Amino acid sequence: METDESERVIPFQLQFDKPAPSQIKLGEWNPEKDLLAMVTEDSKIILHRFNWQRLWTTSPGKCISSLCWRPDGKVIAVGLEDGTISLHDVENGKLLRSMKSHSAAVVCLNWEEDHGHGQDNGENAGSYEDRTLRFFPPAPRVPRMSGVVSGDSTLMDNIEDSFQDLLNTSHQRFNILCSADKDGGICFSIFGIFPIGKINIHSLSLPLNGDQVTYKILHATIYKVALSKDFCRLIIKCCGELFSSSIEFNHGQFAERQTRGMHCLVLDTSLFRKRKQELHQVAQQASNIEDLTEVIRASLSIMYKQWCDAMQIFHDKFHSLSTLIVNNGLDSSPQEEFLSLLGGARTSPPVHQFLVNSLGESGLKRVIKAVSTAAKELQVVLLDHIQPAAEIIGFRMGELRGFSRWPARYGGIGLDEKLIHDATEKVGMLLVQVVRFVQILSSVTPQFSNFFSWLLRCIKILMSDSSDQLPPYNSELVIMFLKFLYDRDPVKLLLDQSMIDHHVHLNEDTIQQVEELVKLGGFADTKCLHRTLAKEFQCMEASFKEAFDMPSTTVSKEIICKQMLPLYSFQSSPPSTPIYVPTSISFFRDVEPDVSTCGTNQEKLVDYISFHIPEWTSAHASNCVCILRGVIDESDCTRNRYTAVEALLLSVSKDLSCVDLSLYKERQIVLLFNGTTAASDSSKNALLMMIQTSDLPFVPLSGSINLNLWNLDQLQDCILPLQTESAKVRSIPHNVIPPLAVSSSRGVGCVFAARKRALVYILEEDEEEEEEEEEEASDMD
Repeated sequence: METDESERVIPFQLQFDKPAPSQIKLGEWNPEKDLLAMVTEDSKIILHRFNWQRLWTTSPGKCISSLCWRPDGKVIAVGLEDGTISLHDVENGKLLRSMKSHSAAVVCLNWEEDHGHGQDNGENAGSYEDRTLRFFPPAPRVPRMSGVVSGDSTLMDNIEDSFQDLLNTSHQRFNILCSADKDGGICFSIFGIFPIGKINIHSLSLPLNGDQVTYKILHATIYKVALSKDFCRLIIKCCGELFSSSIEFNHGQFAERQTRGMHCLVLDTSLFRKRKQELHQVAQQASNIEDLTEVIRASLSIMYKQWCDAMQIFHDKFHSLSTLIVNNGLDSSPQEEFLSLLGGARTSPPVHQFLVNSLGESGLKRVIKAVSTAAKELQVVLLDHIQPAAEIIGFRMGELRGFSRWPARYGGIGLDEKLIHDATEKVGMLLVQVVRFVQILSSVTPQFSNFFSWLLRCIKILMSDSSDQLPPYNSELVIMFLKFLYDRDPVKLLLDQSMIDHHVHLNEDTIQQVEELVKLGGFADTKCLHRTLAKEFQCMEASFKEAFDMPSTTVSKEIICKQMLPLYSFQSSPPSTPIYVPTSISFFRDVEPDVSTCGTNQEKLVDYISFHIPEWTSAHASNCVCILRGVIDESDCTRNRYTAVEALLLSVSKDLSCVDLSLYKERQIVLLFNGTTAASDSSKNALLMMIQTSDLPFVPLSGSINLNLWNLDQLQDCILPLQTESAKVRSIPHNVIPPLAVSSSRGVGCVFAARKRALVYILEEDEEEEEEEEEEASDMD
């Protein structure tokens, strides 16, 4: 009997206790699969299966400061110390996209997906059909070129399928990635790649009582951000100075107060919900355009490298002729020597020595192969990658242009018709440049081939070999090559980024033809042919940035602070080094029977905010766990403020220190404690605990003016002791460290020990399995 009772005392089954390769500082369970992503102290990302099988390890080469999963579990978002957010494929850890969204370390990430609850006007944000697939073949990818060295080939392997991978997955449902940095900056990105908003917590203010009282947070440090599942609210937990200013009615003077402590802000992001379909459509088109722009950029880079490599071989072989001319005491140029040879004059000693000894037939054939191969590959890249990518971009810009002409729907999210029109015209100009480049390449390549054919014939004659089988050459083309192409490179000039401001000279006839075309309509840029292909691509990119930055700027202005909750003040100065503050924010739907209408249920949105109050802060509530419950009426169309707030404080025993906590499902919270006193029994170093929030007596909080500023101080008189006897408690024979990784969908929790160990516990048994086991036991009896 004693054995059975002792077994019932241990509620959580230990699945395994495994050594970790290094100390773990971050950990997150995959929301869809039995996968655990961990970040080590040396900033390596490790992915394990539930059975602790390691799938892959990768390192971004920089310090990792935050981690989260995309809701479908197919992509991991990693925040870095330098403000970069990188997206990695769950299959192999491959880098999919890297964006410099912040100027400071990304301290927290949160990724929410549209689950289809509460669609506005019966519309489904996922019902938009991308018509591009009707009229165009699959979008081109970054080309693979055989001449690229191994190092560059690896780079292309990393980006070759990345954009297509994102298109195949993240655009299936509308989702938003929210990120925050240590300087108070907060960014929003649709699909994790299209920026749609950027704010700073220091610029937020909460006006009350007709703007007579204003609250702001100064010198803030963000600990947690969480976007609600309906995209209507962003909850921010931060510490900083709560600055309040008020106007005295009698004297018209300002009264100011500052209180340093921990605070909670509720921001209105309801625009994401109200304009979800419009944002989804714009983001889908814009992100596809950005992907195709990357294809063009990489293709131009590859073309430039391919042609430069071929021209380097050409110049390396022919440079020796200039040296031979100088050594023979002549003051002529290589072009003059070749023209003399073409005119039938006697072959000069430097030319004879160059053609027979330095260049030779084999050397010339290597140059011919290099130039002809590069020309063919450039044409393939142009016609199979750049041109179709630009055409698809033009079609997608046309779709956005149609959206922009509906200001009632798309004007509110910043889709500007003029900016979209200008960007669409730049795409057309790029296509014109592509056509001109093809013409120039088609003109240059035959001249190189003709010049090489003449040189090969000359070498054969000088070496007394038969030249009857050689292809004929055109003397006039040889003269044109020596005059215009021997020491000039119009192909490189159009691709070279360092010559991007070069002014291409046009004859008067071409200028007049362009001006006549402008009069017919369709475009207004008469200077396009004076620019290089690289410059035109830069102009197109700049127009895209200007057009796509406008929605982000417009949406950012609509994100405002709606409610503020001062949590607790600091009685003493906080530690000089940043500390980990256990915090958990979750969103649920609470269905309750409506007494006013028979047989119907009333849905309420409930936000749970749980956190630990450190000992060095509030004197009245130190070492307490606070659970806030904000209730929002489902009938409220904005859903951006709480109609009621309830809270409670649980006092933790002095011999326990809260390491971390996490809300688990709707009405449970999992707590992780370390013992603060040395005990002879090492098996009680830490405790894993689960309590039912539905059994706790929450206290309603009274709000101040307009229910915008809540008061938590009233809870100090009703602090409850944390009863370990009525909770599920499991002793852990290790000293533990944060984080506590909990998976609500899988019902597991992972605890990391200070001695590089990972312990996975089953948080709750399957009820059906328990019932089956009880039935089997009764049958056996």
